Amino acid sequence: MKKILQYLFEHKTLGRNEAKEILVNMSAGQYNDAEIASFITVFLMRSITIEELQGFRDALLELCVKVDLKGYEVVDIVGTGGDGKNTFNISTLSCFIVAGAGQKVAKHGNYGASSISGASNVMEQLGYRHKNDNASLLKEIESANICFLHAPLFHPALKVVGPTRKSLGVRTFFNMLGPMVNPAAPAYQLVGVYNLEMARIYNYLLQQTGKAFTILHSLDGYDEISLTNDTKIITNEGEFIYTPEQLGKRAVTPESIYGGDSVEEASAIFKSIIKGEGTWAQNAVVLANAAMALHCTGKYANYNDAYLAAVESLESGKAYQSLQTLISLQ
Repeated sequence: MKKILQYLFEHKTLGRNEAKEILVNMSAGQYNDAEIASFITVFLMRSITIEELQGFRDALLELCVKVDLKGYEVVDIVGTGGDGKNTFNISTLSCFIVAGAGQKVAKHGNYGASSISGASNVMEQLGYRHKNDNASLLKEIESANICFLHAPLFHPALKVVGPTRKSLGVRTFFNMLGPMVNPAAPAYQLVGVYNLEMARIYNYLLQQTGKAFTILHSLDGYDEISLTNDTKIITNEGEFIYTPEQLGKRAVTPESIYGGDSVEEASAIFKSIIKGEGTWAQNAVVLANAAMALHCTGKYANYNDAYLAAVESLESGKAYQSLQTLISLQ
């Protein structure tokens, strides 16, 4: 690792195969915590290249525990995280609204590294037991329309670097990798990114897959549709900018989508929203993200139809039923 670090400290970049090899070695436990922290820090001080990101992704996908969902066309809604905004768990809630609308979801998530409560934290708090047993995950998809894939159980490298990421407490290139390495290989992806440079990189990488995708970025820095500002949307078709009014009928304030100061508080917010007891601002943001995910599948004539399906899922209690069914299977 000393040679690698020296090379990187000279402002040189890694090739795709070199990057892959380093991450494979990392997952095999060949480097100590200090070496891993130093390596991660390099990419906090300069932009990651597309080749480096592709190499890291190749390693995670090669090493990951595969999931076979028997041909179900699933969607994943995931933000890169690391936007520093500490919102409530918008994408995870959106997943249940999408599931309640009848679309199967394979949500890929992790513990919060730079936020108080990541998707995995809140799912645990709600009574979900993380697993990588294929039969159980398939049963969840069939019964509740949703399964949850806790990243460290599927990616050995993420388990190895988890403590280092947590102690650093800042956004790292692993945030960028998460949405690209869902072991269920979803047919549709809604990916939120924290800046426009990341949006450009994701656009390039996702175009290569040939799958339907939607990348979104709120222009004031959120990695989701926040309704606090205009949102840039990038799809296979092109790039667009939408106002909060177009996406969520109204704008909201940053304070109104705050995620709380503890995992317990985040979980309480989650429960109140999924039960249909959220504030109008909380509901508006979740519905906009869920609608964009439904729209991404191509099964709705337009965004407004997808939005109405999301509203119906939340207000009818189907989204909450999906959560209850999932928890009952644990």
